Amino acid sequence: MSQKVALVTGASSGIGESTARRLHDAGFVVYGAARRVDRMAALAAAGLHTVSLDVTDESSAEKAVAEILAAHGRIDVLVNNAGYGSYGALEDVPMAEARSQIEVNLFGLAQLTRAVLPTMRAQRSGTIINISSMGGRLATPLGAWYHASKFAVEGLSDALRLELRRFGIDVVVIEPGLIRTEWGGIAARKLRATSGGGYYGDQAEAIAVSLENGSRPDAPRTSSPDVVAGAVTRAATARRPRTRYTVGFGARPLLLVRRVLPDRAFDAFIRRSSGLPS
Repeated sequence: MSQKVALVTGASSGIGESTARRLHDAGFVVYGAARRVDRMAALAAAGLHTVSLDVTDESSAEKAVAEILAAHGRIDVLVNNAGYGSYGALEDVPMAEARSQIEVNLFGLAQLTRAVLPTMRAQRSGTIINISSMGGRLATPLGAWYHASKFAVEGLSDALRLELRRFGIDVVVIEPGLIRTEWGGIAARKLRATSGGGYYGDQAEAIAVSLENGSRPDAPRTSSPDVVAGAVTRAATARRPRTRYTVGFGARPLLLVRRVLPDRAFDAFIRRSSGLPS
């Protein structure tokens, strides 16, 4: 059998970069994808392939997949990791930004999945791994559009798993908890710019500080991106992968609390733990 081939989106940093490296170490031919190829120079230097890809551009997705197929004739694993967090009060976030959040986190994921499916169906094998979040199962204040996108990823993945089983294709959801990446700092900046003043200013500052604290390299009570990369690699190499992998600091206990507490009790818990004003 030919060496298995994996495509990892959002590979220029954080979870995507760690995942690309772990899959390479596990013996896959790995293509790291991002809009800016220059930000993946370290991956290329380590022997991985890199490809330019904008997940929101259909022609870009089709071109990247065609490039991989022309070189190797197969794609065995797709890791849909590209995404970002758009934070702000619902009435403050412009609808154009809301649409962009859904476009990247949901439609981009779906578009690239559509691009690889004909090949995986013909192979009668493949694994699609969607990076969701514990934020796809619970919500925090001022993250309505981010949570909406991740809740949607969870539902899309469940439906897709049912559709593709007969073709030998597995669909896996990874639900990270608090991970040390630049994601938190970027989300905090967007939050302050969107809702830092006005009616939601005090809430925005509390959440922004929490997001920034979690993105620091020395942040306590967070996990390394490599924890997520390890879960992806286990799913990619398993004969029968689990449908969901919940990993990283806080993910399992928070989801357990969400499951057992009534809505209003969980709301109070989130407000207290986020340092929000009452």
